[in-house]
Amino acid sequence: MEVFDVYDLSPAVGGTTEPYRWRWLILAVMLVAEIMDLLDASIVNVAGPDLGKSLGAGSVGLQWVIGGYALTLGAGLVLGGRLGDRYGRRRMFLIGLVAFTASSLLCATAPTIEVLIAFRLLQGAAGAMLLPQGLGLLRENFSGPELTKVFAVFGPVLGLGGIIGPVLGGFLIEGDFFGLGWRSVFLVNLPIGIAALLVAATFVPEKAGDRTVRVDRTGAALVAASCALLVLPLNQGQQAGWPLWTWLSMAASVIGFALFALQQRRTDAAGREPLVKPGLLRKPAFTLGLAGIALFFGGLIGTQLVLTLFLQIGRHFTAGDAGLGNLPLAVGTAIGGAVSGAFLADRIGRKVLQVGPVVQLAGAALLWFELNGLDAGSVSLWDIAPGVAVAGIGAGLVIAALFSFVLAAVGDDEIGSASGVLSAVQAVGGSIGVAAFGSVFFARARTGDFTGGFHRALIVQACLLLVFLAITFLLPGRGRPEQEQHGLTPPDREPCATTAPRPGV
Repeated sequence: MEVFDVYDLSPAVGGTTEPYRWRWLILAVMLVAEIMDLLDASIVNVAGPDLGKSLGAGSVGLQWVIGGYALTLGAGLVLGGRLGDRYGRRRMFLIGLVAFTASSLLCATAPTIEVLIAFRLLQGAAGAMLLPQGLGLLRENFSGPELTKVFAVFGPVLGLGGIIGPVLGGFLIEGDFFGLGWRSVFLVNLPIGIAALLVAATFVPEKAGDRTVRVDRTGAALVAASCALLVLPLNQGQQAGWPLWTWLSMAASVIGFALFALQQRRTDAAGREPLVKPGLLRKPAFTLGLAGIALFFGGLIGTQLVLTLFLQIGRHFTAGDAGLGNLPLAVGTAIGGAVSGAFLADRIGRKVLQVGPVVQLAGAALLWFELNGLDAGSVSLWDIAPGVAVAGIGAGLVIAALFSFVLAAVGDDEIGSASGVLSAVQAVGGSIGVAAFGSVFFARARTGDFTGGFHRALIVQACLLLVFLAITFLLPGRGRPEQEQHGLTPPDREPCATTAPRPGV
């Protein structure tokens, strides 16, 4: 009988196999898919005024266009991973890539803001099917030292994707190529997605899924409904005057998440496969870590959005200049991440998670005073760059290490489930941040007090950072080694698949 290996499509000879020859093309396709997601998460930030002129989008519509994508992405990530286990990662990757590219085209052709929001929700759902397959495909086609090198490439490349999103968006909108305006920020996905699809369909080898894997559709529906019940009132509440239904919706969201936890325990007790291992939710350090991730990324992404809105709406920056206004944050984050990953995390342990928010608070304070000095005159990027950069350094210190300390609280057999949950919470936290910080900013911006709106957003971020700082004292003292986060376990342990954490910027 012929023996086949996942690293090559030819029969094994003498018990040995050669690595699959096109494996580096697989890495390239996975990176392209991740970068497309990162671009779409941030590239729309600079499109606010253009969407207002073209589609009549107000503050609520803009918040939904930006945060709706992250909402459906986060709500579906864990489900997407389970679908890949059952039906095969290559198949789900191709389906997700087709859906993501097609939904990008639909977004570009949207005739109204309501239709654009619907297509953005669809695009996020497509991303949830696409992204979880990448790491599994890499583990199927790389092994040993090569796999370690593959993961070493991921960080810098994905970090670059996060940096160039607002800059590229500003360039495309300000350039107004072929009169497309904001529509070009979605159309840019078409040639990239089609090229990635052709390469993936040709060179990614097929590996059958495990049809014995059960997909917990009830759990997935509870998560999606609970997330929607939380984000909906946060987006709509401020403009509507916070009527009774907004508070009832948020209360129903809490009940929904509690029902999800109960349903997961019952599913596990019945011998079926839950979306989330119930044991994870009984670990205080892990559940607190989830709260910390939601608070941290909600504050980070929300403040980044408010910065862009302040520059464009409050200070009349062009889309291109507003995109460049994010560069100090991105550069600072890259510096902080490099310092944290190379030196601090190993030497001082979880203290790096405490130094980070303190540095962020210092950056926010500096930015506060910079804004106070700008009321009387014109604004340039250099006026606010120091405060934004310092805040970025603090964010980078946390981003580079946060997942490893939360994952240190879970067992080896729980890494896959835990990492997927963390990535989902990160995305949903970002969506909540967009809704909450957008509401805080526009509450003052509608009266013309743009600086006051930004000040309030900084106060909210400071409160979130202080709560996050308190949570860090309850996390494990040392982080889980990076290779173990990606399932590269020592020989005496069983490997496991994980969902790679998304960069914060």
